[in-house]
Amino acid sequence: MKKRLAFVTTIILMIALLATACNNSGKKEQSNEDNKSSEEKTKISIWHNFAGDDLRAKAVRDLIDKYKEEHPDVEVDAQAIPVDGYRQRLSTVAAANEMPDVFFVYAGSQSQEFYDAGKLQPITELMDKYPEWKNSFLAGAFDRYEFEKGQIFTAPLGMSATSFMYYNKDLFEKHSVKVPTTWEEMMTAIKTFNDNGITPIALGNKAPWVAQSTIIGSLADRVTGTEWFLKAAAQDGASFTDPVFIDALGKYKELVDNKAFQDGANSIDNTQAEQYFIQGKAAMMINGAWSLTNLAASATPEQLAPIEVTTMPGIEGGAGKANTISGGAGAGFALNKNTKGAQKQAALDLIYAVSGPDGQKAIAESNSMVMYKVELDKSKVSPLYFKAYELAVNSEITPVYDAYLSAEAGEAINNGLQELMMGGKPEDVAKKLQDAQARSTKK
Repeated sequence: MKKRLAFVTTIILMIALLATACNNSGKKEQSNEDNKSSEEKTKISIWHNFAGDDLRAKAVRDLIDKYKEEHPDVEVDAQAIPVDGYRQRLSTVAAANEMPDVFFVYAGSQSQEFYDAGKLQPITELMDKYPEWKNSFLAGAFDRYEFEKGQIFTAPLGMSATSFMYYNKDLFEKHSVKVPTTWEEMMTAIKTFNDNGITPIALGNKAPWVAQSTIIGSLADRVTGTEWFLKAAAQDGASFTDPVFIDALGKYKELVDNKAFQDGANSIDNTQAEQYFIQGKAAMMINGAWSLTNLAASATPEQLAPIEVTTMPGIEGGAGKANTISGGAGAGFALNKNTKGAQKQAALDLIYAVSGPDGQKAIAESNSMVMYKVELDKSKVSPLYFKAYELAVNSEITPVYDAYLSAEAGEAINNGLQELMMGGKPEDVAKKLQDAQARSTKK
């Protein structure tokens, strides 16, 4: 009896051990399958600063999410970093050589610095793969991203159009003022509005980049021409102390001396100036495309109804063209120099998903300027934005000063324009700018 019981017990133990082994084997096989599935996914990372609730930010995040849905074989680590801290975060990981595969980078000094540090690789092969996409960008879209001949490093997601001239047509009609297309007509308009107690041009230059970005680039280009400016910026055959540039600064001082701007323009910010204009206290405002979004968000339909948009007036006898807008390519997504193989291909596909034709259209219809030819659905954008976009697409784009000047020289012209508004001399401002740019180009 005892032998039989021992035999039965042994059989039961053997069955239990066999079952456990089979179960563990199954779990191991399942675990292996899970690991295999995980290993087969291509992992990439993307950083951007579209963290807000504005329509443009939502559009970009939606495009990234759509890519994730359509590419289940790719694991995307997407980080939306607030604008205020984005540049510093990116600089920090760049210094540690830990940059994401794809990252949002600004045209001008930031992208140039990353290229010089060996952090970027071109996306030319993506452009060549989709030639219709490449050819639909506006002229000059790649100027600040072509660091090597024939190589493109970023597809811009936006246009930095900085010098639209907004005007209140009701005020112009009420006081029988012609919308100025020449400098003489501008001076006449300024005098008439001042005589009637209306500020001619709203300006908020507390942060001194405003006058530089929105006015002087476009105004000076009409006097000097673009070729002269590019030579002066490169310190190659032209100097900011040349008489032609002093004349350009003199035109800005002429605006100041004729009380074109409201009192205290150096002590109010750009948002306050926008509100001053939309409330009908100023007849004009020279400002960037960002004002389209700001005004659409803060103004009533009744306030927006009389607002029109055009270009700054031409200057008789100047070397530059009329009907131009200062600006250029905005920021775009760049590719990490260290991203290779399957990660590189997935990263390029992601860049195209966000920056390709569908992405450009989605961003444009979020009432944001793009450096791309888009057939806009008028029902999806504000009337003022539609007018501004059509104007930008059909206008020649001229340089914004701080996109070509060194950081030191940019600060010199920014502060210099504030000095002119407080009685400074064009010759003094020109010399400070020239000295700063000369020092920077020698480094």
